[in-house]
Amino acid sequence: MLSWIKALLTLAAGLALVWALNTKLGDTPPFGKLLSPYRGFWRNAEAAADFPTQQELQLPGLQQPVTVRYDDHRVPHVFALNDHDLYYAQGYLTARDRLWQMDFVSHVAAGRLSEIVGPARLETDRFFRRMGLGFGAEKSLKAAMAEPTSRLVLTAYAEGVNSYIKTLTPATLPFEYKLLDYAPEPWEPLKSVLILKYMAFDLTGKSDDMRMSNALAKYGPAVVKDLFPDYPRRESPVIPLGTPLDFTPQPVPPVPAAFKAAEAEEVPPYDARKELGSNNFAVSGARSATGFPLLANDPHLQLNLPSIWYQVQLQAPGVNVYGVSIPGAPFAIIGFNEQVAWGVTNTYADVLDWFQLKFKDNTRREYWHDGRWKPLTPRVERIKVRDRPDRLDTVLYTHHGPVVYDHQEEPFLSQTPIGHALRWTAHDAANEFLTFYHLNRAHDYASYVASLASYGAPAQNFIYADAAQDIALWPNGRFPLKWREQGKFVLDGRDPAQEWQSWIPAAQNPHVRNPARGFVSSANQFSAHPRDYPYYLNWDYSGSERARRINQRLARMTQATPDSLRQLQNDNLGLNAQLMLPRLLALAGTPAAKSPAAKAQAELRRWNYQYSADAIGASLFEVWYNELVKRLWDDDFGKKATGLEMRPPARDRTNNLLLSEENSPWVDDRRTPAHETMPQLARQSLDFAIDSLTRKFGPQSTKWRWANQKSTDILHLLKIKGFGHDDVDCGGGAGIVNATSERNGPSWRMVVALGPQVRAYGLFPGGQSGNPGSVYYDNMLENWRVGKLDELVFLRSAQEQNPRVSAEWKLQ
Repeated sequence: MLSWIKALLTLAAGLALVWALNTKLGDTPPFGKLLSPYRGFWRNAEAAADFPTQQELQLPGLQQPVTVRYDDHRVPHVFALNDHDLYYAQGYLTARDRLWQMDFVSHVAAGRLSEIVGPARLETDRFFRRMGLGFGAEKSLKAAMAEPTSRLVLTAYAEGVNSYIKTLTPATLPFEYKLLDYAPEPWEPLKSVLILKYMAFDLTGKSDDMRMSNALAKYGPAVVKDLFPDYPRRESPVIPLGTPLDFTPQPVPPVPAAFKAAEAEEVPPYDARKELGSNNFAVSGARSATGFPLLANDPHLQLNLPSIWYQVQLQAPGVNVYGVSIPGAPFAIIGFNEQVAWGVTNTYADVLDWFQLKFKDNTRREYWHDGRWKPLTPRVERIKVRDRPDRLDTVLYTHHGPVVYDHQEEPFLSQTPIGHALRWTAHDAANEFLTFYHLNRAHDYASYVASLASYGAPAQNFIYADAAQDIALWPNGRFPLKWREQGKFVLDGRDPAQEWQSWIPAAQNPHVRNPARGFVSSANQFSAHPRDYPYYLNWDYSGSERARRINQRLARMTQATPDSLRQLQNDNLGLNAQLMLPRLLALAGTPAAKSPAAKAQAELRRWNYQYSADAIGASLFEVWYNELVKRLWDDDFGKKATGLEMRPPARDRTNNLLLSEENSPWVDDRRTPAHETMPQLARQSLDFAIDSLTRKFGPQSTKWRWANQKSTDILHLLKIKGFGHDDVDCGGGAGIVNATSERNGPSWRMVVALGPQVRAYGLFPGGQSGNPGSVYYDNMLENWRVGKLDELVFLRSAQEQNPRVSAEWKLQ
C-alpha cells in the first residue's frame, strides 16, 4: 500500500513539474517549452550558411511571380509586376524577419499588452486606450480603406504577413513568442495604422500645458513672460530667416479676452548677420563635388533591438525605391529612387492641447460648453488580462476628444491633467499611407509637394533633393490655425473661442525651395521665425545647438561629397559647452592647488569641447552643468519643493541667466536660510560632479572618459539581458549633431548622392533580422558605432548583376 502511495505521489509530482515547465507563471516563462530541443529557443539559432541562396516559395494570393534578390546584409530587393504583389511580398518578407516586433508594437499601441504579459501592464494599456490611440486608428483606417490605392496596399500587405504566419509551427515561432508563451494572431490593416499612431504618440503625445498653467498660477504672467519666452535668443530656424512668403495668409483667430493678460512680449528682432538655416540636411549641386545635390538624414529615436527600421528595395511598374520601412507598415518611409531622395525629422509643432472641463455633477455624464450642457459619449474598453478576468474601462469622450482621466488617480504620465479633455491631431482621420505611396514614386519637386497633401500626423520636416537640381524642405502635417500662444497653457473647455477653429492650409505650411545659401536643414528647432511666418505653431522646440552647428558647417561646405555629409552626421562638437564652460570656470574661481577641483579644472581648460568617447572633459562638464541647472531651478519649479507639477525654463533662457544675470533672485535657494550666490552654486555643483564621478569610477583618470559616463545601451525591446548591447563605446550626446545619448540616437544614418546614377550609403545600429540567434541580428552595429556608412545596393532591374547580391528567391 505504501509503495502505491509513493508511486502516486511521484506521478503527481512529475505531472506537476511537467505542467509547471510548460505553463507561464507570472513573469516566469514556460521553461519546458523554452528549453525543448524540438520546439524551444534552440530552434531559432541561424548561421549565415542557413540562409537559402536559391528558393522557390508557393504563396497563395500572389497574382503574378515575384523575384526577391538578397544582398550581403540580407536586404530584400523585391521585383513585382503589380502593386498588389509588391506590397504582399513586402508584408511577407518583413514578417519573416520581424514578425514578433511588429506584432508587439501593435499590441502596445492598441493597449493590449496585458493579454500577453498579465496585469503588470494593465495601467500601460489603460493609458494608451484613454489617450485614444485605438480611437484615432479606427478613424484613419476608415479614411485609408475608403481610398482605393491605400486600401489595396494595406490589404495586400496584411495578406502577405498572414501568408507567413500560416507557415509557422510551435518549433519555428520567433523566440519571443516562446519566451512569453503566446502565438501570433492574423494581421489586419488596423495594426499597420496603429503602428503609425504609436509613432505619433512617441513624437507628439506629450505636452507641458498643465505644467505651464501651474507656473502661470504660481508666479503670474510677468514671470512666465520672462522665463518662458516665445522665441529664444540663440536660434537658427528651419526656414531661413528672411524667406519671402509665396501665399496670402488666412486671418488668424482673435485672442480671447481671458488670455490677453497673459500675452507674451513681442519677439526679439533677429540678427540677419548670423549664420542662417538649421538632423536632416541637403546641399545644392553648387556646393557638391559632382554638381548634383546631396541629402542626408539621421532620425533620432530610442535605440532598440530589433532595430526600429527595416531596409528594403521595392520595384514594380511606376516605382523603384530603396529605403527603410517601419516593420508592420508598407512603403519606404525614408529613402530614395532614381530621381529623388527624402528624409524626415520631427517638427515639435504643438498639435496636442488640453481643455479643462466643467461637469454637471459627479456622474460626469454632461459637460458645460457654449452655454449649455452637452452629453459625454462613453466608449467601453474591454482589456483582456492574461490569467485574470477581463477589465472593463469606460472612457468618456467630448467633442474635443477623450477625457483621459475623469476621476482623481495617479496618472501614467505625470504631466497628464485630471478632468481635462484631449484635442490631438492623432485622433483625426488622415491618410499617411497615401503620402508614402506617392512619395515613393515622386520624380520631381511638384510630385513631392503633391504627395504631402494627405499627410496628417505626426508632423514632420520632409527634406527633399532631386537630380534636376532642386532641394527643398517642408515642415508638414495638419497644423491647427491658432491664435498666438494657444495651447501654451490649459484651455477653457467651456469657451468655444478657445478651441481649434480651423487648419492652416497645407500649401501654407512653412517651406523653402532652393534657398540662396545653397542648403536646407532641420534639427527639431523652430520651423520659422515669427516675423517671417504668419502662423503660430509652438513656443517650445528642441534646443538650437544641433541646428546651429549643422548650419555652421554647411555654410562653409564646398565641393561636398557623401563623406562630407557622413562626417557632419558624426560631428561631436558641443556648442552648449563651448558657450557655457568659460563662464562656469570663471564663476568657480581658482581652487586650492593640487586639489581634486584644480585637477578637474585643468582637464576642462584643455578640453576642446568634442564629445568623443575618450573625452574626460565631456563627463565633467555634463555632470557639472546639469547639477548647476538643477540647483538653480529645483527650489522654484521642482515638485518636491513646490508641490506642483511644473517644468523649469529651457536651456536658452537658463544660459542667459547664468551668463548675464548673476544677481537674479532666482539664484538663491528659497529652501535654505542662507543667501546663495551664483559662484557658490557653481563651486558646489563642480564639487558634486567630482564626487559623483569619483564614486562611480574612482579618482580622476581615463575611467572618467565620456563613453563610460554616458553609457549608451541598445536594448532588446523586452530588455532581456544578453539580447542587447550595454555600454556601446561611442561619442556624441544630447544636443550634439551626433545625438547618441544613453538610450537614444541616430536610428538610421543615410546619405544620398543624386545624379545620372544615384548612389546611397546607410546603416542602422542592428541588423535586418529580429532573431537574436541570427548573425544578421546586429551585424551592422560595429560600423554604426564608429560612424561608418555602407554603400547601399540599388538595383535597376531584377537581372542586374552585382557582386554583393548573394541569393535569389522566386515567389509564385
